[in-house]
Amino acid sequence: MTERNDTTPFGGLSIDFGGDTSVAAPASSAPIGSVPIAFGQDAATATGGPATAVASGGSTETKLLIVGSGPAGLTAAIYAARANLEPIVLAGSAPGGQLMLTSDVENYPGFPDGIQGPDLMTAFRSQAERFGTRIVDVDVDRVDLSERPFRLWARGVEYRAQAVVVATGASAMWLGLESETRLRGRGVSACATCDGFFFRDREIAVVGGGDTAFEEATYLTRFAKKIHLLHRRDEFRASRIMVERARANPKIEIHTNTGIDEVLGDAKVEGLALRDTATGEARTMPIEGLFIAIGHKPNTEAFRDWLEVDAKGYLVVNDETHSKIDGVFIAGDVHDHRYRQAVTAAGDGCKAAIDAERWLEAQGLTEANTLTAW
Repeated sequence: MTERNDTTPFGGLSIDFGGDTSVAAPASSAPIGSVPIAFGQDAATATGGPATAVASGGSTETKLLIVGSGPAGLTAAIYAARANLEPIVLAGSAPGGQLMLTSDVENYPGFPDGIQGPDLMTAFRSQAERFGTRIVDVDVDRVDLSERPFRLWARGVEYRAQAVVVATGASAMWLGLESETRLRGRGVSACATCDGFFFRDREIAVVGGGDTAFEEATYLTRFAKKIHLLHRRDEFRASRIMVERARANPKIEIHTNTGIDEVLGDAKVEGLALRDTATGEARTMPIEGLFIAIGHKPNTEAFRDWLEVDAKGYLVVNDETHSKIDGVFIAGDVHDHRYRQAVTAAGDGCKAAIDAERWLEAQGLTEANTLTAW
């Protein structure tokens, strides 16, 4: 990570995804994501908006509470703050969402030369704070949505709100290798749609055995010259048509009974250390990119007892952003397991904020707004 001299959110820190191959790997053995980042504030202190410290054990009330600080949560905050809803964002202990571990973002509108994921989320956060959003970098421990005001607890502090937007996102499932974590953004990715373009004419690998893995492998044939699809078992969970389509594609080579022991490389991915799960035989495979496609886990733990979830564990929405509880709205990847893009999450956040504002108005809790407020 590189320290900046200018004053920015997230403690003035960003992750260096430059990937200059002439630069040696960091001296520290700690993987990216395991190093604590100082966000320039006590975790129990709100930033932005009124300079009100949230004391441990205290209570904070607001018209709208937003849980999550990815594109969905912070877009909802921007819209809500401009509508005078005085939102508080419970951003999580690792704020910014998955884009904080994403390198070049080239498909978000408005950035013709691309932008680093952490820089994009810094801009989101600064814009939300500009309009008065208060942001607290804490995880929600538990919630009570049985009546209004809704009550949520985070690190000993009780928050009360007349309406809530749940935008906690989903986390990619990883293999759990130190080398995989260290090389995220340097050849290791969990999003083919986001990063496939960077592997044009490269030889890469996709790990997984479900429909997602086969979909990503097929998508990546648009860019890569060869894709190795690795699966630790000899049978696939993917649908037959997806498997047959991959087998018929000359760019895809399927490897069954193949596990990954290590991702090889210092400043970038250079290969894989593989092991035959049936015989134990070890081998290496030279590649330049690895896509992990073993699924995503929606961050719904605190809300599962209150809101409806589908078979995959994602929250269920009704009428665009509404949940089954009046006054609780849902936005972003916590319900969207189809698109999972920053731009679609941001759109969800916009819709959730507008729905929340209109709902609060209908309850007589806010004054009628005009379209110019948006």
